[in-house]
Amino acid sequence: MQNVEDDKKQESLGETLMTVFYAILIAVTIRTFLFEPYKIPSGSMYPTLEVGDFLFVSKYTYGYSRHSFPFSFPKFSGRVWADKPERGDIVVFKFPKDNKTDYIKRVIGLPGETVQMKNGRLYINDKLMDRTPVGRYVISEYTPFPQDFAEYIETLPEGQTHRIIERSDSVSTVDDTPKFVIPEGHYFMMGDNRDNSNDSRKDVGMVPFENIEGKARFLFYSHDDTAAWYNPISWVRAIRWERLFNKIK
Repeated sequence: MQNVEDDKKQESLGETLMTVFYAILIAVTIRTFLFEPYKIPSGSMYPTLEVGDFLFVSKYTYGYSRHSFPFSFPKFSGRVWADKPERGDIVVFKFPKDNKTDYIKRVIGLPGETVQMKNGRLYINDKLMDRTPVGRYVISEYTPFPQDFAEYIETLPEGQTHRIIERSDSVSTVDDTPKFVIPEGHYFMMGDNRDNSNDSRKDVGMVPFENIEGKARFLFYSHDDTAAWYNPISWVRAIRWERLFNKIK
């Protein structure tokens, strides 16, 4: 009788371990080849993405590189089943200087093009990009004091439009830059919060295609800074219901 019970316990333990193994395998497969969740930790993509946003990134949109795999699989180079990013896409990529840190920015410049900032205005291939003022944008969450910005709708060469914010056209060190020439196989990234973004104008530099992990698709959760860990009711109140499941563009 004891042996039968021991066999049942061992069988139950084995089934549990196999269930856990398959669950981990399925989760890793989904995160590697389909969708991976990311959290927005900084304000560099305001007003499009806010601190406290959680989003899904499609891993299959641009094919797969070594950075598609956990720990940036070192034995894999290049890219397979690759479709190239389009201007205006919001992408997650590995910081080129350490190949570890995840960044999220908007694709502004394509291989072979030039990008330059003059007096806070964007030039692509020496052509000034149109922008239309739409009012003021105030950031009051996740900051010790409210921050006020001018908000614009910017139009890119193919007609794509997106929102950007700026303090002014001359307050930032990146409002006037040299002309950047984008090498083949690289992309020029910028944050929509133009005066508060570490991007290709600064330390990030040009981003190799291999470093791009995927395209930001939609928000699945978002919360403001009013939640307190000791007050479960505040967790619900902090949810930004109007942002849930919004498509990212």
